[in-house]
Amino acid sequence: MGVARARNAYPWRMQRDYIERLLRGLYSVALYLLAPVTVYHLIWRGFRQPAYFQRWLERYAIYRGPAHSRTLWLHAVSVGEVNAAIPLVNALRRGRPDLRLLVTTITPTGSDRARAAWGDGVEHVYLPYDLPGAVSRFLQHHRPCAALIMETELWPSLLFGCRDRGIPTYIVNARLSERSLRGYRVLAPLVARALRTVRAVAAQSRADGERFVRLGARPEQIVETGNLKFDVNVPEALDEFAAECRRHSGARPVWIAASTHEDEEAAVIAIHRRLRARFPELLLLWAPRHPERFRVVAESARAIGWTVSTRSRMRWPQRGDDVFVIDTLGELMCFYAGADVAFVGGSLQAIGGHNLLEPAATGTPIVTGPHLHNFVEIAERLQAAGALRIGDDADAVQRELERLLSDPEQRAQMVAAGRALVELGRGALAKTIALLQPALPPQA
Repeated sequence: MGVARARNAYPWRMQRDYIERLLRGLYSVALYLLAPVTVYHLIWRGFRQPAYFQRWLERYAIYRGPAHSRTLWLHAVSVGEVNAAIPLVNALRRGRPDLRLLVTTITPTGSDRARAAWGDGVEHVYLPYDLPGAVSRFLQHHRPCAALIMETELWPSLLFGCRDRGIPTYIVNARLSERSLRGYRVLAPLVARALRTVRAVAAQSRADGERFVRLGARPEQIVETGNLKFDVNVPEALDEFAAECRRHSGARPVWIAASTHEDEEAAVIAIHRRLRARFPELLLLWAPRHPERFRVVAESARAIGWTVSTRSRMRWPQRGDDVFVIDTLGELMCFYAGADVAFVGGSLQAIGGHNLLEPAATGTPIVTGPHLHNFVEIAERLQAAGALRIGDDADAVQRELERLLSDPEQRAQMVAAGRALVELGRGALAKTIALLQPALPPQA
């Protein structure tokens, strides 16, 4: 009976393998045909952000020097994912100093954030394009003993390449919004098969896990670990930093516009203009999401007639400043602590929002716009706890900011609620480390 069942299963396995090879082949042909477009993309991005003109060989997995070994590899696409990975990478560095840690990103800002976080203690290269040849060279050169992919980076050639080489792969802090799920629709048959190659999907929430199953993961692959962002490390000497910021800027109300995007900049200027009609001494701390916007927002604010200084030139906001542009990376949490209330960008346009737990952890009341599809669960929990206000548009955001700037008691209640929620949510780090332990090689 068992032999007969095995014989019946054999044609099915052959058909399944044939379909996989066919899908991978079509995907690879399409990527190779589009490969010249990657060069134009790098050039186009380079005119806006010169760092894109650098380190092109890494993007095609062309390396000099000998291959490595005993590498633990983590991929974090950009700044947000690197920030989320900081507690995990720090724990791995402490627990496994014998392993070489490699962090890959796609964006230069992600690279800069990784270097700011770990310096030379962690190696960084750009993740190559998902071309089979580039993926093969990347894995052959770095020889990872395990692959950790942050959040929602599902590259089929990469996942299949790890499986074919026996590299245990995990998607950690995994999240998948309904919008992202719909975005994978065209490649769903291939992505579903690639997703089944991973050892586990460490999902932020039950809803995220269910969406990964709908995308093609097996239910037994899903492990609900929680969100690593709750395990955020509050910077040391945070209170001293905030006090120094206040000492230089003077005793006056302060709000921060954090992680704003290009299409939100006009709204930030309009909000600040209206708020200053009510609070003439109000200071805006402005931290654009992308470095290429640092100079632009400073010039835009000066064009209004405001006095503007920047972190890179003046270090601290001055008493006569109307706007202070935070044109550095890795210091946003510290500046959150120096503000009375925070607006978190990427939420007035359909970006999906940015990390809301950082201002909550530092004790800053939070206001956002309505577009929060990347942080639905966190936003709901913060709002239910009374730590978040959501405006339907820029005018509503301005009204919420105005209410909070004029109500210290309400701000204090939001601060307490936000900090309590962050403390309650901690624990994802320990669960993730426990999940990864069986895949790590014996300690040398």
